Amino acid sequence: MRGVGGRGGGGRGLNGPDIPDALPFDKGERLKTFRHLGRLFAQMWRTSPWLISLSIALRLVVAIQPPLVLLFTKLIIDEVVHQTGLGVPGPALGDWLESGRLNYLMLLLAGEFVLVFARDAFNRAINVVDNILGESHSNAVSLELMQHAANLDLKHFEQSEYQDSLERARRQASSRSTVISQLFGQAQAMITAIALAAGLFIYAPLLIGLLALALIPAVWGEFKFNRLAYWISHSRSPERRQLEYLRQIGASAESAKEIKLFGLGDFLSGRFKVLSEQILIENRNLSIRRALQTGLLASISTLTYYAAYAYIVWRTLHGEFSIGTLVFLSGSFNQLNGYLQQILIGFTQIAGQSLYLDDLFGFFEIKPGIVDPKKPRPFPTPLREGIVFDNVGFRYPGSETWAIRNLSFTVAAGDTLALVGENGAGKTTIVKLLTRLYDPDEGRITIDGIDIREFALADLRTHVGAIFQDFLRYSFSASDNIGVGRIEAAADRERIVAAATQSLADAVIRKLPEGYDQMLGRTFARGHDLSGGEWQKLAIARAYMRDAEIIILDEPTAALDARAEAEVFQRFKNLAEGTTAVLISHRFSTVRMADRIVVLADGKVEEEGTHDELMANGGRYAELFELQAAGYR
Repeated sequence: MRGVGGRGGGGRGLNGPDIPDALPFDKGERLKTFRHLGRLFAQMWRTSPWLISLSIALRLVVAIQPPLVLLFTKLIIDEVVHQTGLGVPGPALGDWLESGRLNYLMLLLAGEFVLVFARDAFNRAINVVDNILGESHSNAVSLELMQHAANLDLKHFEQSEYQDSLERARRQASSRSTVISQLFGQAQAMITAIALAAGLFIYAPLLIGLLALALIPAVWGEFKFNRLAYWISHSRSPERRQLEYLRQIGASAESAKEIKLFGLGDFLSGRFKVLSEQILIENRNLSIRRALQTGLLASISTLTYYAAYAYIVWRTLHGEFSIGTLVFLSGSFNQLNGYLQQILIGFTQIAGQSLYLDDLFGFFEIKPGIVDPKKPRPFPTPLREGIVFDNVGFRYPGSETWAIRNLSFTVAAGDTLALVGENGAGKTTIVKLLTRLYDPDEGRITIDGIDIREFALADLRTHVGAIFQDFLRYSFSASDNIGVGRIEAAADRERIVAAATQSLADAVIRKLPEGYDQMLGRTFARGHDLSGGEWQKLAIARAYMRDAEIIILDEPTAALDARAEAEVFQRFKNLAEGTTAVLISHRFSTVRMADRIVVLADGKVEEEGTHDELMANGGRYAELFELQAAGYR
């Protein structure tokens, strides 16, 4: 994990937060982010066309309500003033009703009541629709994110910049559906504002100009701080990933034992506290600056409103406006001021949101480099020749050191090849290349004479079953933990039991309270955890479940004792007749069972042969074998 004292880039350290006054994005880049709004709308339309349509329809109805209510209020007040000037028809309500002078007034009151009641009902309906649409979209985006991540290359998960991009995308996946609701709200507010402005323009066009002058400073302030807030969020992705990492290891079942044994609780919480407080200071400083500056700018709008209000009152005193018109104009100006602020500031917020959308859609624009060929060739079944590494060289992305180079060896069809070598010799790299998690930079790998890049990825990986030492321990049922080895057959209990029997996992599973239906792990209720060796037997069962032509076992039995490992591999040899296998193990008692052994050193083949041949050569293999054997004497 990187230290928390600072990081490169940006001209800004954690020890002294320095929020830039200059906006950190050029205009061209800022404009490009608006294209994501169309992509977001299309994404939400695919999620639910009818919910989008219903939201638009409801907002159109609600948009015309405010000016209509003000108009009804004006007419009601003018009618009241008019009636008071005509004298009283009688002391009782019946006298008023009998005279018919209340008919128009009652009609106006009823109309305004319907408008207010309907607005409340429609607003509640809009909230319901938006909530359902937001959750549906969040689920859809999260699913799309998972599917896209599954298609990316392994290098995208082994480099920090890609992990930062993924972390930013994850944060946005569940929170950006509100942008479309904001856009719809903007359209609704614009319709209302146009109607209010039309009324103002008829009576006092000067007030429209005052509004425009009053709003510009407030809008500019909001726009500036929205972009600064995004800049801080974007540039702090690495530190936020560190915080998430500290949260995870500081309170998880997997790390609890070591944290207690080494007394790491205070160390981890202290590091979390330092990092989180420094980020908090940065956000706090921005919030204070934002509140002070935007508050000052917003006060200009308030002063403008009261100046306009005084102007309307003055003209009313001179008899130019009726009392109803006074109420209508003051209400219209007040509401129009609010709506215009909402529209203009809302657009700055949407502009800020579109920057965050760039985090989401920017991740979707990352494309895998390892893809299917245009015309895939069928995988050869059964194998007749085997696997050939022909002068293969490979460097991990960003590294100048060759992991392997000038590497050549053959695995005959139906044979078991063991790869032996010290850590860093290139054994796991060979497995990654054979399964096309990476492609070689030099040379080629063939299966029955066909370059593996000519196979469809799904076809290749269907016929190659690989189990790594760092296999996943799924918090699924025991049955599902094995079924993931061939997901299309995950419901085939007979096949799952057969695979478990081959890997010696069946005996483990049958001791569980619910057998193959037992939930494993401690993540969820009723979960039952297994020992490391028991988990490995389940992982090996996945390889048998795959029933592939080629099986790769990369240190899959490291947690098993020597006797259990020997039994697993002896069973493998007996049951996998005709299967081509690549085995990586540090236990030479197991390695000697292989038909052929390749000894690797510094990414190259140093020795090759059977166990007896290599022992007779007296080279590195014999030396390592004797060192290990001496430990058992």
